[in-house]
Amino acid sequence: MLQTQQFLIECYGEDVHGTNVIASFGEDDAAPILFCCHWDTRPIADKDSDPDNRRKPILGANDGASGVAVLLELATLFAEKPPPKNVALVFLDAEDSGEFEECDYCIGSYYFARNLDSVFPKRPASNGPLFGVLIDMIGDKDLSIQRERYSVAAAPDIVARVWAVARRLGCKQFKDDLGPAVFDDHIWFNRSGIPMIDVIDFDYPFWHTMEDTVDKCSKDSLKAVGDVLYALAYED
Repeated sequence: MLQTQQFLIECYGEDVHGTNVIASFGEDDAAPILFCCHWDTRPIADKDSDPDNRRKPILGANDGASGVAVLLELATLFAEKPPPKNVALVFLDAEDSGEFEECDYCIGSYYFARNLDSVFPKRPASNGPLFGVLIDMIGDKDLSIQRERYSVAAAPDIVARVWAVARRLGCKQFKDDLGPAVFDDHIWFNRSGIPMIDVIDFDYPFWHTMEDTVDKCSKDSLKAVGDVLYALAYED
């Protein structure tokens, strides 16, 4: 089942319509697992070394497109072989821009987490999402995913579960050391009572620059993260 959520934001003085896209697979009356990414890219390259580039939009090959690529591949696989659980792939808009009530970033997740009933209308109030995994900036050729600090604080059991799957699969991109705290889409889910972790490699020198291009990314990195999510969807 495919659904969309529409919301209005202000982005650099202009009203912009944001859209979250949700694709659900498996048992639609069960509590869903959420696999999330953001599909928008930064409208300004504010971290670029060239001042002339800092009002230009970035391509976002890693910061945005890498997570989308993994979830789109999972959508193909789930359509061929539906998972035994209810899994929702959530493509969040406006992670990297805009103004909306109390937040200037991660607006799509802010809206989604507060409007679950519009996405899962058959869901009893006590039957919310089991948990969620957010993937962001996971295409880097030198991928090194540490345990993100907010995730460890809010949902340590999910972190442990995901990292255990990665170890079992031999995905060495997942590191056991504790990384930085990153304000990302998972924050609004956790604040709304939906445990979610952030799978992210924030050590990326091309972040928010015009150099965030496809040549900086690796199919091996994408596959490692995709393999872990796929295993989560089918494990007991």
